[in-house]
Amino acid sequence: MAREFGLSRETVRKMLEYAVPPGYQRQQPIKRPKLGPWLGVIDAILADDKPRPAKQRHTAKRIFDRLKDEHGFTGGYTIVKDYVRGEQLRSREMFIPLTHAPGEAQADFGEALVVIAGVEQKAHYLAMDLPHSDDCFVAAFPAETTEAFLDGHVRAFAYFGGVPTRILYDNTKIAVAKILGGEERQRTRSFSELQSYYLFADKFGRPAKGNDKGKVEGLVGYARRNFMVPVPRVSSWEELGRALRRAVPEAARTASRLPMSRIVPVLPLPASSLIEPHC
Repeated sequence: MAREFGLSRETVRKMLEYAVPPGYQRQQPIKRPKLGPWLGVIDAILADDKPRPAKQRHTAKRIFDRLKDEHGFTGGYTIVKDYVRGEQLRSREMFIPLTHAPGEAQADFGEALVVIAGVEQKAHYLAMDLPHSDDCFVAAFPAETTEAFLDGHVRAFAYFGGVPTRILYDNTKIAVAKILGGEERQRTRSFSELQSYYLFADKFGRPAKGNDKGKVEGLVGYARRNFMVPVPRVSSWEELGRALRRAVPEAARTASRLPMSRIVPVLPLPASSLIEPHC
């Protein structure tokens, strides 16, 4: 092959060793003779920028201008731009793709104005979402109380036809008596009793990290925009509950990525708790 194609034996050896060319692999860091003396200055500027608002951080052009004006830099803009871009890519926050296992749920409360028997008041609605299938449940209550929290769970489990394997919450005082640090929580007595009866695992979001429950927070906003606009005018909380029971299944079927037959969580409800949801 070397004689026929005019290649060196070393090139032929590499071609036989690798089914796919391995590509060029740099053995030593890039040498930047013109920029080298100022790398420390650039790194300091980038480090100082990290706590600053994104719109008030240095661009590569601004760093280049400062190097010329303040430090006598004589090189070109391109080498500064390339270095800054590389450092920004290396320090960029990385994200892990978010996946949701079948049977896991997220729950949260939302608020919206309603008119009940001619009186405008605030409704507190418990939203529960199954991110894997996009099925969802919403129930409204006069107040965000322990009774509403527990009753909402019973109704949601009845609607889903089963109990989620795990439910993600924020650190609501209804469920969390004390944050012990990390993922450890001291649960309230009422929540512990609910959990021990239905046998589901729990998970609580990190404080001040709302994106932990992005799916159910999206459902809270969707319910407010679609079920509460215009402001519902009903004669009773029971009528509001019936309206939500009609609206939620249709919204779930419209948004669902999976057939309805695949969205039921795996753990069955106790027979005594399979009740018809009602307000």
